[in-house]
Amino acid sequence: MGSTDKIETRLFINGKFVESSDGKTFPIRSPTSREVVAEVHEASEKDTDAAVAAAKAAFPAWSALSPADRGMYFKRLAALLVESGEEFSRLEALSMGRPVSTYFDNQAAASTFEHYAEAGYEAQGVSSLNTPGFVNMTFKQPYGVVAAIIPWNVPLVFFANKVAPALAAGNTVVLKSSEKAPLTSAKAATLIEKAGFPPGVINVISGHGQTSGAILSSHMDVRALSFTGSCRTGRLIQAAAAKSNLKHVVLELGGKSPAIIFDDCDLEDAVNETKHSIQFNSGQVCMANSRIYVQDTLANKFVEAFKEQFAKVTPGDPLDANTNHGPQADSVQYDTVHKYIAAGKSSGKLALGGTQDVPGLPEPTQHGYFVPPTVFLHTPEDAVVMKEEIFGPVVNINTFKTEEEAIAKANDSEFGLYAAVYTKDINRAMRFAKALEAGTVAVNCTSPTTARDMPFGGFKSSGVGREGFGHSLNNFLETKTVLIKVK
Repeated sequence: MGSTDKIETRLFINGKFVESSDGKTFPIRSPTSREVVAEVHEASEKDTDAAVAAAKAAFPAWSALSPADRGMYFKRLAALLVESGEEFSRLEALSMGRPVSTYFDNQAAASTFEHYAEAGYEAQGVSSLNTPGFVNMTFKQPYGVVAAIIPWNVPLVFFANKVAPALAAGNTVVLKSSEKAPLTSAKAATLIEKAGFPPGVINVISGHGQTSGAILSSHMDVRALSFTGSCRTGRLIQAAAAKSNLKHVVLELGGKSPAIIFDDCDLEDAVNETKHSIQFNSGQVCMANSRIYVQDTLANKFVEAFKEQFAKVTPGDPLDANTNHGPQADSVQYDTVHKYIAAGKSSGKLALGGTQDVPGLPEPTQHGYFVPPTVFLHTPEDAVVMKEEIFGPVVNINTFKTEEEAIAKANDSEFGLYAAVYTKDINRAMRFAKALEAGTVAVNCTSPTTARDMPFGGFKSSGVGREGFGHSLNNFLETKTVLIKVK
């Protein structure tokens, strides 16, 4: 993709690209150079209402199609997503600093649409002859208009994970992208147009949460809403849904994921995988293992090996294929991470990183929002950096002596998205799999490892509901009981 003036920045409503009704735009700055790379149209209340109205008007015809007829559009879109990987990776690098060397999201999104192109027939009810004199059954039917609000860290993956099952179930969708990373969603909208989806079936708007996000959360014509993002925003969405029409809400929220390392583990795997978990995407991953608990008999050896590997990043321009460590997404993320690093210095022992900038970066990347890999040791469990989600390449490594101590420390959190345990003792592994308070528990592996056909979601403040192949479709279907008296 060439010059930045070819980037699509408009709203996609009722099958057409339109400018915001009030003319308002907001800038997207490269987190690498801090230069403005795009001015994106911001959806007003009028635009958001128009998108919902378009989806509502498109719903009867779309929901009347067979799963196969809906799937035809999915397959076209999947092929276009595969073809457009270079453009998507460039847009992600420009908007939030994701290194092109780590980009796979268009392939993952294509795979998701391919799956749901075939999955629509799974929306089936059940029947019962257990009430004498009756033949009873249930229908699975779409809600109508569904809203999807996606985060900025891997936006195209979440675009597909929410839009594809909602559409496969027969709903129509209004998707709001994050104001930090709207460019890939707008690009996806150009492919939706090219794939020939009927107008109004998918509407893509950009803007800030306090306007378009709040309107979707409280809109009386939106019957279900799926959101991935911060706990704070999730609470606001759930409250708005409750105060309006009690729309069905699915929330995948933050994490403070623990990894527990026993002295019988495969040390090399444990070091490399936990390092990758907290360094991937510059630590901007909800399930990153930001708390590592190491058995005291292994602690010194693990910490030294971890520091050695964690320091071996290649920071730089995310458009450079040799870069594997990009900047934080924007100035807000950069300042937030450094606020936590300052707090960490006052509560624990700084063992790696912790500097304001990454040294040795050439122009213009030296002005970017880079945070070096940072490690704290011996941090009190009640310290703010142990309790709150940092969303950066910052990890706390503490020790434990017994299983009971490790479980207590790992579970002492309001979050419960993901947890990992490394041990060769299968009985211990199963004890931890049962005891850890997390929606996903990994044994001898860690995040971002997941299984696409397994339910993904959080315990406690990490969310409500589950997503994944075989599970997301049901998030977008109502269940209706039909009673038939037989004479």
